[in-house]
Amino acid sequence: MPAAGGIGPGNGKEYPGNLTPFVTVTCIVASMGGLIFGYDIGISGGVTTMAPFLQKFFPKVWEKKEADKSTNQYCQYDSQTLTMFTSSLYLAALLASVAAGTVTRKLGRKLSMLFGGLLFFVGALINGFAKAVWMLIVGRLLLGFGVGFANQSVPLYLSEMAPYRYRGALNIGFQLSITVGILIANVLNYFFAKIKGGWGWRLSLGGAMVPALIITIGSLVLPDTPNSMIERGQTEEAKTKLKKIRGVDDVEEEFKDLVAASDASKLVDHPWTNLLKRKYRSHLIMAVLIPFFQQLTGINVIMFYAPVLFNTIGFGDDASLMSAVITGVVNVVATLVSIYGVDKWGRRFLFLEGGIQMLICQAVVAASIGAKFGTSGNPGELPKWYAIVVVLFICVYVAGFAWSWGPLGWLVPSEIFPLEIRSAAQSVNVSVNMLFTFAVAQVFLTMLCHLKFGLFLFFAFFVVLMSIFVYYFLPETKGIPIEEMSQVWKSHWYWSRFVEDDDYPNGGMEMSKGGLGPKNV
Repeated sequence: MPAAGGIGPGNGKEYPGNLTPFVTVTCIVASMGGLIFGYDIGISGGVTTMAPFLQKFFPKVWEKKEADKSTNQYCQYDSQTLTMFTSSLYLAALLASVAAGTVTRKLGRKLSMLFGGLLFFVGALINGFAKAVWMLIVGRLLLGFGVGFANQSVPLYLSEMAPYRYRGALNIGFQLSITVGILIANVLNYFFAKIKGGWGWRLSLGGAMVPALIITIGSLVLPDTPNSMIERGQTEEAKTKLKKIRGVDDVEEEFKDLVAASDASKLVDHPWTNLLKRKYRSHLIMAVLIPFFQQLTGINVIMFYAPVLFNTIGFGDDASLMSAVITGVVNVVATLVSIYGVDKWGRRFLFLEGGIQMLICQAVVAASIGAKFGTSGNPGELPKWYAIVVVLFICVYVAGFAWSWGPLGWLVPSEIFPLEIRSAAQSVNVSVNMLFTFAVAQVFLTMLCHLKFGLFLFFAFFVVLMSIFVYYFLPETKGIPIEEMSQVWKSHWYWSRFVEDDDYPNGGMEMSKGGLGPKNV
């Protein structure tokens, strides 16, 4: 199949370098930036099922939920104010990621991480002490600004710092941190919900200060990437840093390519408008469609509202939070599978396998919920085995996402952009991600109320679309140095028509002899 063009192992440039303890520790610390995003995803869904929180801030939702247990279970949480509490963060993150593109390019990746940590810390503080809904929303907006800065800079930092052979595994550390953050939040929600006096939600929301401090302190001690240092004119320091990162003295070839990429990027005055050029068509489409599809897998619906969803299916409040903890554990373990396999099996294999797995599970969950709840939303008594089956398939679905679209949705965009558009393109990637996270979060409860079990079929349709897109249009990027990535577009059956030979004078011309054909799936 011509769609499968990729670069086979051993072709093209191979920069010398090792996976040094220095770069391993650096990448682990940097990837902690994912904790703030993950903690928030996990905490907000759990807090919105806590009765004291709903009574204080969203009394109408609480009254509706308590009034009649036998009414339509699909619609019990349908409140625009409640969803605005959850999704306001993603609107703020969208705006922040645009500003972060300029900060990351002009001041460096680590300063962008620092801003992210500080903003998130202040937002967590305000939420922990919230007395009114407006304080909750202001806190959420500040949390969003923090997430926007962190999500823009951390994946770029990891892709630039990692040796190309291990780039996939080290970059997925960011997604692992997101999943760990979700799990920690779910466990804390479970215990804080039991606190007598009903103030446990304050600990849940205020607890976000801890991951904020981790990334803030981490950003102060991290070194900057050689790519970023060269981009800002610190050429000699960058060469010394590159030797330390790679653990070898022979970095001349890689260093020369980084300098050439930086020189090319300096010719670009307006990276945002530059993104619209024909030769960057593939990059722009990936920067938009990968995060768009990632959100329309339906994963955030499961993760935001896992407690709400399980409560709706018939679990009690405690049991629903516990079920969310179970899916959180699955998420972490499956991400570890991705770390193990991404540089062995390749990106395309994981994308396609994960897509098939999610599709099957969504069909089963839709059928299971449809059979019991029907269109009335009144299930009567739910047998225990039924609830276990639904949770089991949701867990298999979460695993499919966690070793495919979860980590790869951040990894692939961060490794495919040339330096001259890298910060701007990553900002587009994060902005689209946050825009559709916001949209899905804002309309999910209304869609659940109206589409009922068909909501899972709605997301299944998009899983089919995204798998077809990956099969035909996404080239394999495994094992290719980040500054040589242009060759995958030149050799692709479709994207090659947008690239001229002189578009990338430095971009991987030495690799053109390598076997770039359909055999290299």
